[in-house]
Amino acid sequence: MNNNRKLTLAAMFLAIGQVLPFITGQIPQIGVMLSPMHFPVLLCGMACGWQYGGLVGFICPLLRSVLFGMPRMYPNAVGMAFELCTYGIVSGWILSKFREKSIKNIYISLITAMICGRIVWGLAYTLMLSGTDSPFTFQAFLAGAFLNAIPGIIAQLVLIPLIMRALVNAKLVK
Repeated sequence: MNNNRKLTLAAMFLAIGQVLPFITGQIPQIGVMLSPMHFPVLLCGMACGWQYGGLVGFICPLLRSVLFGMPRMYPNAVGMAFELCTYGIVSGWILSKFREKSIKNIYISLITAMICGRIVWGLAYTLMLSGTDSPFTFQAFLAGAFLNAIPGIIAQLVLIPLIMRALVNAKLVK
């Protein structure tokens, strides 16, 4: 895939990352559970490569915070920037190590990226909130990274492989 196509797709995924939270964010609890910005970033990494995925992942929550005030810049958007950057890098890098973008390989890339991104999110929050009156606890990590995110995790595991296969079959992605 040429760089112009990658850049165009990356811009589209960034735009989707700005708009998608409007759909789920009307009810904040649902928006947080579905993690709408995660979808385009994971897809960008897989479709465009780790470099584009990492950049889109880092910019997406920061830009959305500046443009729309949500998520709050600190600590939410900053923590998400590191998490989503990790999603984009890991999903793209792992998938690039396989010859084909089969469902199995997409799942390996997706699950690895989801685990790594959540760990980085936890580390970012731990560093940002250490020394404050509200330290980031292990219970807060489990709740934020896994328990409260179960609907989003399930949706990502179902939809992202289907969307990636559709992009591959449509020859938009090699």
